[in-house]
Amino acid sequence: MSRIPGKWNVWSITFLALLVIGLVYSVINSPGTFIIPIVVLGGIFLLYKYPPSFLRGYGSQQSRTSVKPSRSASARSKTNKTRSKTVPFRVIEGGKDDDDLPKYH
Repeated sequence: MSRIPGKWNVWSITFLALLVIGLVYSVINSPGTFIIPIVVLGGIFLLYKYPPSFLRGYGSQQSRTSVKPSRSASARSKTNKTRSKTVPFRVIEGGKDDDDLPKYH
């Protein structure tokens, strides 16, 4: 039987079902434990999505300008040249005797 990623198997369905049952049970018994994290995460999300005016310029795309500095003709010609000469590699035979060592360690 081939395992295809993305398919639901018995263990993942069982785990998710128990997770949902546990969450529902916890919300019914003590709803106060879920209110604080939901409020905090909601506040963080709202601040991220709609930042206040004093924070608006720091991380937004509007404050960044995408101006490329123009390069002179001499700078362009230098980048077109090859940086180094291509040197063919050559094998240097080693002098170590490997007869006493096994082929695979």
